[in-house]
Amino acid sequence: MPGVQPGSKILVTGCNGFIAAWIVRTLLEKGYTVRGTVRSEDKGIKLKEILNGLRAGLGQGLEFVVVSDIVKEGAFDEAVKGVDAVVHTASPVMLSVEAHPQEIIQPAVRGTLSILNSTFKQGNDNVRRLVFISSTAAVLEIHTEPTTFSEKDWNDESVREAEELGKKAPPMSKYRASKSLAERTAWKFIDDNRGKLNWDLVVFNPPFVFGPVIHDVSSPSALNASASMLYDTIIGRGPHAMDLTVSNCWIDVRDLAEAHVLALEKDQEVANERMLVTAGPYVWQEWVDLANTLAPTHFPSHSNLAKGNPIVDRSKIAYRILYDTSKAHRLLGIKYRSKEECLKDTLADYEARGW
Repeated sequence: MPGVQPGSKILVTGCNGFIAAWIVRTLLEKGYTVRGTVRSEDKGIKLKEILNGLRAGLGQGLEFVVVSDIVKEGAFDEAVKGVDAVVHTASPVMLSVEAHPQEIIQPAVRGTLSILNSTFKQGNDNVRRLVFISSTAAVLEIHTEPTTFSEKDWNDESVREAEELGKKAPPMSKYRASKSLAERTAWKFIDDNRGKLNWDLVVFNPPFVFGPVIHDVSSPSALNASASMLYDTIIGRGPHAMDLTVSNCWIDVRDLAEAHVLALEKDQEVANERMLVTAGPYVWQEWVDLANTLAPTHFPSHSNLAKGNPIVDRSKIAYRILYDTSKAHRLLGIKYRSKEECLKDTLADYEARGW
């Protein structure tokens, strides 16, 4: 299908979340109109206020509809009517990590089917593309040796652990299994309905997502998992409470939002593609070192941060998890912010919020 262009109306589910709010802002700034779903009316009103505070009138391009339970059959039926494309970021409320895996997996799968079925039943004549945000949790399996993963990889290991260990499965395995199975559900839906759909699917698999916050957050404890872990490492619990050698990858939330818009605008070349998007690898000590360099200027209220174990020789950093992002670069031409730019803006945001 051909992509959409400014002036089109885009449905963004869960529009008041960390990532979704940036997607909404980016779309509005580029001339799109947005219909967002929220779990309660007050969340939609608050997001419009925030957007208008960023730029006078920016929030006027946002309308919202309340979808209180995204796993309910037909939950998005009204929301998809009359929109040109869908960006699906909404996810069910995460239950306790002590829950049985199926209590986490099934809501994730049903939430995915909910938006797909609504788009098929009520939006098939108007929707051109559905962009779905998955996670690298659906891709990676933990290996002892450094590993580079690609879009061909799937996390079946966590699914097996969830099936075999039940409630005793590690919490992260339950979460990763839910992401893997929810995404597989989306691709199976596309395969099962091939030839019937007038729209295509694009899936993004981002890693840890960092960056400044624009949605309504009352305190650091209310941050999403990725942003909360960065805050805890630098300021909250502090580096002494963390394993600073743990390796993973990251992306700035603003770059992830831009990637979503690019995926909406591209034509057939991105249709039914799965794309890894990451700015590169890190170990937590890198963020601690960088925070200590940047804090005096950008975070003066915390100019004496704990230092952890500063890196002396960067050539000895062991990155265990890497991703091949060549497909996203080739198809989208995406460019990524540096760690320094991301953290500088994040610390300035903390400072402005009094955190």
